[in-house]
Amino acid sequence: MGCPVLLVAAPASGQGKTTVTAALAHMLHARGKRVQVFKCGPDFLDPGWLAAASGQPVDNLDLAMCGVADVQRRLARATQNNDVVLIEGVMGLYDGTRSAADLAQRWNLPILLVIDASAMAETFGALAFGLSRYRPGMRIAGVLANRVAGERHGDMLRASMTTDVPWLGQVMRQPKGESPIPSRHLGLVSPDELEDAQARLTQMAQALAQTELGRMAWSEWQERWSVTIPEPDAAPDAPSALLAGTRIAIARDAAFRFIYPANIAFLREQGAELRFFAPLDGDALPECDALWLPGGYPELHAQQLAALAPLAQQIRAHWHAGKPIWAECGGMLALMQQIDWPATAQRAALLGVVDGTVTQHERLRGLGLQAWQSAHGTLRGHGFHYSSCETSLPVLAHTRRLLDEQTCDPASQLECIYASGSLKASYFHAWFPSHPQAAARLFLPDARAD
Repeated sequence: MGCPVLLVAAPASGQGKTTVTAALAHMLHARGKRVQVFKCGPDFLDPGWLAAASGQPVDNLDLAMCGVADVQRRLARATQNNDVVLIEGVMGLYDGTRSAADLAQRWNLPILLVIDASAMAETFGALAFGLSRYRPGMRIAGVLANRVAGERHGDMLRASMTTDVPWLGQVMRQPKGESPIPSRHLGLVSPDELEDAQARLTQMAQALAQTELGRMAWSEWQERWSVTIPEPDAAPDAPSALLAGTRIAIARDAAFRFIYPANIAFLREQGAELRFFAPLDGDALPECDALWLPGGYPELHAQQLAALAPLAQQIRAHWHAGKPIWAECGGMLALMQQIDWPATAQRAALLGVVDGTVTQHERLRGLGLQAWQSAHGTLRGHGFHYSSCETSLPVLAHTRRLLDEQTCDPASQLECIYASGSLKASYFHAWFPSHPQAAARLFLPDARAD
């Protein structure tokens, strides 16, 4: 038994995919539908808005990072247990070697095209026609015009459409200089940082409710866009209870917020006991066997982190006692001594647990899917950061560029994997389910791991 599915795609980034997907999720959720949303590709920020809109955690879907079976399993369970499934695409519909189009075509998913019409008129129809015909066999649900200037502009856009591409309505543009969802250097501002986040979602949903898509009867959704996806065959050697009895402390607050829900689910499925704590609120390190410092925004909270001398001492004692630490991207940076902002001539202290200096840059310094071929198996994931790091920590390995689910570029050398005693740290964001045994080893002491 399936349910309606829409993959929200666009010609390029910046067209309004996140806004439309969040508005759609919020509208349907408010109408009493159980909505599950996914995000194509690695991303921590868009899923925050999609989760706030739908009321459910949002997982990522990527044919290389997650793997085909993982994606199919998540989609199958979502279509079995929800009224509707929404998937926000990544970049343009056909961009990348594992594009949103590849995902849609593999499982025959209906595609809602969102096109920013703010700088065009009749060309809108040509663009919609080209997107729908570029690759044969695509299941196009229809086209939604975004950032429309007015009713006359909308009429011109609709008149430019060919009859074989359904018109699903128009969303008017915001006043100049305003955005429904603000952003900063790493992407969107998280909804929990805005007091009016729910009001913004409601306003976005109300605008979408006025479109043909928003006024469509639920029975028509079911008739047009229902999808049934079977569960993949279970892996015969699927591991279980790899972390049974292991107490893992996880930092989670405004400085440590980049956490895949799938990674949390993985740790629990493997038997770990999770103990969350908020360093910025003054929480001490919980009693634990292992520590995970996830990515986030340590650069925005350096002054507060530098004041946490007791926590720094607790982390140092944990490390020197031989207890595992996995410090991931921002979590690694938080452990360093200081951060420099050359563009503003600013310098600030950090936790100071390890020797190292972070430099914040104006341009990206690391981006893309990659994998760590560890001694225990290959963990897949990604990197995305604007900073660089100089540290005396020894380099254990480097990640490699991920070409597909099974293949890395052997000539590439991307992020360092630092290791010192029981501490491992890197800019690399790992997708734990990609290799359960390798992921579990991050949280097990050497004696037990062997």
